Amino acid sequence: MTPTPPDANLGLIPKLFTVLRDGYRFGDFKADAIAGLTVAIVALPLAMALGIASGASPDKGLVTAVVAGVMISALGGSRVQIGGPTGAFVVVVFNVIAQHGYDGLVLATLVAGAILIVAGYAKLGQLIRFIPYPVVAGFTAGIAVIIASSQVRDFLGLAMTDIPADFIPKWISYAHAFSTIDPAACAIGVLALAIIIVLRRYVPKAPGYLIAIVMAVAISHLFTLRIDTIGTRFPDMPTGLPAPAFPAFSFEKLRAILPSSFTIAFLAGIEALLSAVVADGMTGFRHRSNQELVGQGVANVASALFAGLPATGAIARTATNIRAGGRTPVAGIMHALFLLVFILFAGDLMKLVPMSALAAILFVVAWGMSEYERFLHLVRMPSDDRGVLLLTFALTVLVDLTVAIAVGVVLASILFMNRMSKAQAIADPRGQMPDGAFEEYDQRADLPPGVEVFRMMGPLFFGVASQLLDTLRRMGQRPAVLILRLREVPFLDTTGASALRDFALECKSLGIRLVLSGTQPQPMSLLMSVDLGPETPLAVHARDYGAALDIATALRGAPAAPTESPVSHS
Repeated sequence: MTPTPPDANLGLIPKLFTVLRDGYRFGDFKADAIAGLTVAIVALPLAMALGIASGASPDKGLVTAVVAGVMISALGGSRVQIGGPTGAFVVVVFNVIAQHGYDGLVLATLVAGAILIVAGYAKLGQLIRFIPYPVVAGFTAGIAVIIASSQVRDFLGLAMTDIPADFIPKWISYAHAFSTIDPAACAIGVLALAIIIVLRRYVPKAPGYLIAIVMAVAISHLFTLRIDTIGTRFPDMPTGLPAPAFPAFSFEKLRAILPSSFTIAFLAGIEALLSAVVADGMTGFRHRSNQELVGQGVANVASALFAGLPATGAIARTATNIRAGGRTPVAGIMHALFLLVFILFAGDLMKLVPMSALAAILFVVAWGMSEYERFLHLVRMPSDDRGVLLLTFALTVLVDLTVAIAVGVVLASILFMNRMSKAQAIADPRGQMPDGAFEEYDQRADLPPGVEVFRMMGPLFFGVASQLLDTLRRMGQRPAVLILRLREVPFLDTTGASALRDFALECKSLGIRLVLSGTQPQPMSLLMSVDLGPETPLAVHARDYGAALDIATALRGAPAAPTESPVSHS
């Protein structure tokens, strides 16, 4: 798919408007309807499970998926973004409900929506680039651990009523109640978990969540198992959408929930824009970050008016939409409409779902959120980034998510300033480099046919790292060889190194040979830690630009074999 050109002048126009203006055909609608149904099948059990895990009820998760799903697709800045409740909110929502009641959560969600709308119109969408990746990875992995921990009781069928909210007391309570395991509930949970894992391994396109739920219901009903279900836990669960209503308001309550509102808005913005970036990598299109924030804000306001939960872009459901053939925001709207049909006509069947099966789904969600491979990769990074990662993770699990994010960002900023102060002496002020070489600034003068060159200047830190892939996707005719000049990059951080590796993998997937020119010692040491050093098959290193031109000339006739795009993850 050919990438679209930048649309900076259309930054605050919903993508749906652009799609309809450019022409929407029946073939597009057919593809979007099929993708919408596919995503709805995935989202149905997931929305119920997230509603329960958040300390609310399954119907709240479903209402959120319907109302927010429509608004995010209709008013957002991405073609293929799917919105709804996500695991990132579970910890925050649970704590808000515990402290301020469900009315407090609804008000906090509404205020968070207003904050996101203001942020979008203030054009703050690009600020996502200034969140260090170790902080994002740390609190995401921490949330995954908390979600998994919260599902132990239901998965094992433990006879417990009051479960402590804090991590360590929670596990102490589990240990005391371990003798009350319900073998039937545990067996259903293990069966559901096994079905999801096996289908993901051998039939990845199958709706594993739904199949696991159907099998769990069928077996528990066939053997008349007396286990906890949605119906026994929530006997009065309503079906359909509630009438919209403004939440109870007082200035005292507003002041109390305001910190939680900012946390919800922050998480919604982070998750939505990260999901949109992943979608860009899979489709080749570019999202409008500021309009995406506006769409997320309107969706959260609407969800609050229907007494729903906070919502944001969901990476896994967005990836499912793309793989199922979704082309436009209509697919997201169709997914919400299909969910509404399920709610209206399958409410009685939903009450038969075993709680242990939903716990199995949330275990899989937590495992996906953890991104354990990236987490372990970051643990092997330099001590500063490793410290930020582990501190953010520990504070998320043991203290509070808001504290974890604040401390992580501040610490990462301080460490970055410290590194920059040490990097000032790397290059001579007169332009001469440490090895005595000089760079030619007329870099295109002797550029061979089929070779392209980019010069990176200044520190490649987390604020500019994401521009690399954007630049590659905006190129018209793709070159056979791409030279990336790094002589004037005196400093590289963890996110910058990861971005360079993603850039190298993307070049390989497009059949472009990558040459890295003039890499300085500090960046080279970090590139080696992400398998992008001199011995890597992903790129060729050259000591200077002249040597890079010679290498590029030799490589023109031997392009890399295209592979599956590395950024298509969920």
